[in-house]
Amino acid sequence: MTAEVIRVVIADDEPLIRAGIRMILTSAPDIEVVAEAANGREAVELARSHAPDVMLLDIQMPVMDGLTALGELRRAVPQVRALILTTFGEKENVLRALGEGGAGFLLKDLAPGELIGAVRAAAAGDAYLSPGATRHVVDQLASGKTAVRGEAARRQVAELSERERGVLALLGEGLSNAEAGRRLHMSEATVKTYVSRILAKLDCENRVQAALLARDAGL
Repeated sequence: MTAEVIRVVIADDEPLIRAGIRMILTSAPDIEVVAEAANGREAVELARSHAPDVMLLDIQMPVMDGLTALGELRRAVPQVRALILTTFGEKENVLRALGEGGAGFLLKDLAPGELIGAVRAAAAGDAYLSPGATRHVVDQLASGKTAVRGEAARRQVAELSERERGVLALLGEGLSNAEAGRRLHMSEATVKTYVSRILAKLDCENRVQAALLARDAGL
């Protein structure tokens, strides 16, 4: 991000969806929606002309779909952080989005606060996955689990406290901080603190890595 205000382009073929996303994002003082696209081709052109910090890309769009547009964006304007937004949670789409260099994958049933948080995370250079998408990624990657990976994961997890292991186990299930808090009878803020501590202790860059580690360790 090159400025204090995060500049965003929204790409979705449904005007009502775009309007809703715009309303949510512009409610945040540090986010500005600079343009809207109705298809993937237009999204790439707007990225070239507006050079946004973050782009929200719907998967199902005419002319050029969001995943194809993502590949074009990585070649044409690689500095733009792209978040894939969709109603579909197929793991193939999640993995392809991440493989194409997407900054995250969001399901359209996410809460407004999560959308704002995802845009801020992407602008800061972090990867962001909705909890539902996290489950798909972890399930797919965990299918290749080996005994060696499992043993290494158990050694890493052994460094955590009992409470931290409990939080990590829920990350492995793909739960959000709020969901984990309800399960553990903790506040969302407390869970967030635990998650940050766990990521630091395990040397994980994001929740997906931590969730996969939890699965490998058998939590």
